[in-house]
Amino acid sequence: MRHRIFCGLSGALAAAMLAVAVPASAADLNIGVSTDNSAMDPHFHNLTPNIMVTAHMFESLVAFDPEQKPGPGLAVSWKTVDPLTWEFELRKGVKWHDGSDFTAEDVKFTMERIPTVPNSPSSFSIYIRQIKEVTVKGTHTIQFKTDAPYPLMPNELAAVPIISKKNGSGATTEDYNSGKAAIGTGPYKLVEWKRGDRVIFEKNTGYWGGVEPWDKVTIRYLTNDAARVAALLAGDVQVIDVVPTADIAKLKQNKDVALATAISNRLIYLHMDQHRQTNSPFVTDKAGKPMEKNPLLDRRVRQAMSKAINREAIVSRVMEGQAIAAGQLLPESFFGTSKNLPVEKYDPEGAKKLLAEAGYPDGFGITLHTPNNRYVNDEQTAQAVAQMLTRIGIATKVDAMPSNIFFSRGSKLEFSFLLAGWGAGSGEVSSPLKSLLGSFDPKKGYGPSNRGRYSNKELDAMIDKALSTVDDVERAALLAKASEMGVRDYGVLPLHYNVNTWGTRAGLTYTPRTDERTLAMSVRPAKN
Repeated sequence: MRHRIFCGLSGALAAAMLAVAVPASAADLNIGVSTDNSAMDPHFHNLTPNIMVTAHMFESLVAFDPEQKPGPGLAVSWKTVDPLTWEFELRKGVKWHDGSDFTAEDVKFTMERIPTVPNSPSSFSIYIRQIKEVTVKGTHTIQFKTDAPYPLMPNELAAVPIISKKNGSGATTEDYNSGKAAIGTGPYKLVEWKRGDRVIFEKNTGYWGGVEPWDKVTIRYLTNDAARVAALLAGDVQVIDVVPTADIAKLKQNKDVALATAISNRLIYLHMDQHRQTNSPFVTDKAGKPMEKNPLLDRRVRQAMSKAINREAIVSRVMEGQAIAAGQLLPESFFGTSKNLPVEKYDPEGAKKLLAEAGYPDGFGITLHTPNNRYVNDEQTAQAVAQMLTRIGIATKVDAMPSNIFFSRGSKLEFSFLLAGWGAGSGEVSSPLKSLLGSFDPKKGYGPSNRGRYSNKELDAMIDKALSTVDDVERAALLAKASEMGVRDYGVLPLHYNVNTWGTRAGLTYTPRTDERTLAMSVRPAKN
């Protein structure tokens, strides 16, 4: 597979050497992205491709900088009135794309709408479950009441896009997809969305934050790695994301291209079926017959699977050095991580002993489901994991599919074993803790992406306590302990953290982001 991609790219490189790349207009920007979005409704699916596209139109009360540090957005300031009340002062003079005024009523409407979005595969409710009451105190003042102190309110609200009450009342997801309700406050207005092909924006000349340099932005979905790089080299697009790891060295030598790199907040991990006592759908004996007992419920089996994986080999060979082996839910530089969770040591012999102790000396069979167009080298990573597990006796098949199918099926709990990724939208470790390891509880907003249905009541209580602890040092310690509890119980198997690379044409710069978003707002003409 890699050889075919490399040969195709070599042809693209040769052709591009003969071309002079000039944008259609100096004020037009064309971006090639690796994954398409599934909706223009900013609350439909808490998924990075959706978030980064809709972020051109919709903004949050709190804005994250490229390193996910919070600052003013649609709110200019915030404070705690008492331990259970947060008050936000909203930015005055902000207009929606239709010219109407942004007010506190829009914020209240947003908070009420999010839990009601039908068929959401992963709800934004996880960010607002702590809010029990919303009170409009004035045209540009709003208060949020909670049942317990909630110090992470600004971080959580940075992940919540605010929508217009006027245009959103009664609007469906399809109304946003068609553009009818896609009226935001952001720097760009929606012109057209062709599902699976492209989205076109035009500059919002009335934007409160200053006018963008690009009159027109076209985001093209170029899911094939070779085609995406070829489009950059030919000048058909001026920016691409997810530069293929195999091509980074060559592109560094190309004077017509500039690369920008950042460690991301995204963990690539494995989830296992831990809720079916019997008849997990893709677990078999060595002869391929369905196995009645679910071996994944045994911690020793999960630990054996973890020990069988050579994470450093995946980083060096599959990811070609463009990743960092993971021992926990976020890199140590993020708030609330632990210093006591080293990367699991590769120990295939120890893995075999654990399998024997668990009653599976000959192993068993399993299928690993994975997307093949969502994460950097996702299918290749799954294939490497499958080979490593097979070597210790767990005969592993890989079933790869497009991400839209994968997430739909995964959310219905159709898989026994899956590879996925999670980016911490709040910029700290409570995000993956709540989403991936918290017991599935829609009322609390825990476990929306816990597709293995791992459940640990002691861990849930630790997360609850951390999220109501005001002191930063104490809260960080509680989050670290919760991480240790979940990872050491093998609720998920961390594999690696992404290192993301963007490519631009010479004459442009891209400011890389830990949240992996590819934004026109991060592209600027290079200064001479």
